[in-house]
Amino acid sequence: MMTYERKAFYHETDQMGVIHHSNYLRWLEEARIFFLDNLGLSYKKMEEIGIISPVVSIKLDYVKPVHFDDYVLIDMKVIKYTGVKMIFDYVIRDKNTNDVMVRAESSHCFTDGKNVISFKREYPEYHKIIDDYVNSSLND
Repeated sequence: MMTYERKAFYHETDQMGVIHHSNYLRWLEEARIFFLDNLGLSYKKMEEIGIISPVVSIKLDYVKPVHFDDYVLIDMKVIKYTGVKMIFDYVIRDKNTNDVMVRAESSHCFTDGKNVISFKREYPEYHKIIDDYVNSSLND
């Protein structure tokens, strides 16, 4: 599991003074990029060589609202990886209270910009990095 820390900004709030629901999607994307960077799989580099990993599905369960100026921790891990598809699990917690604020899950595939590809077959060196991470995290 990796943890990404983030501050909630004023411009992300809605009329009720809480973080607007659409911003959680952005936070998850920030956390995924942080995660991949920390694995040594820069998303920018992946795109430069033609690998795209779009969101196939996403699910968010809002448990408690996050407010302006709150600090949150986004715990994330890969819960499934097939070489073609990868599923992330996220828990957004309040940094001060450790309360769970949001639970989420996102599914992604790998494409060459046109067609779904097998990461395992097309980019075995990248596949190994993710596969090794997933296998080591099963013991956590």
